[in-house]
Amino acid sequence: MARFLVVAHQTADSPELSAVLRQFADGDPTASFVLLVPATPVQHVRGWTEGEAAAVALEAGEKAGKRLEGQGVKLEAIRVGDQDPVEAAADEWNEHPDYDRLILSTFAKGTSRWLRGNAVTRLEKRLPIPVTHVVSADR
Repeated sequence: MARFLVVAHQTADSPELSAVLRQFADGDPTASFVLLVPATPVQHVRGWTEGEAAAVALEAGEKAGKRLEGQGVKLEAIRVGDQDPVEAAADEWNEHPDYDRLILSTFAKGTSRWLRGNAVTRLEKRLPIPVTHVVSADR
């Protein structure tokens, strides 16, 4: 049984991510997935708070979770992590070092703040598991 750590926020409910997760699930019917949603700051006129960011992340995760489970992707958990996707994944790995692969879902280069922050390379250097990068179309 393979365990996958899926790191996504705005693209968590994208068709592109769903398709990749379904492929892994179809290849291993016993596979399980943990969806980790970084608490990316929410931009408001008056600023944001950590609580707002975590609430928005959890809402995004729950929305994506319903879609994924409806498509046959078994979610073991939905978690909210650090605002930096690399730190969030590293924290999760430190707590649960039994993942077989990390799947990072972002928008395309030029749109994605995570890619501007070199998240894929940083994850590959930081964690001892393969990283699959899924690019979702801008909506």
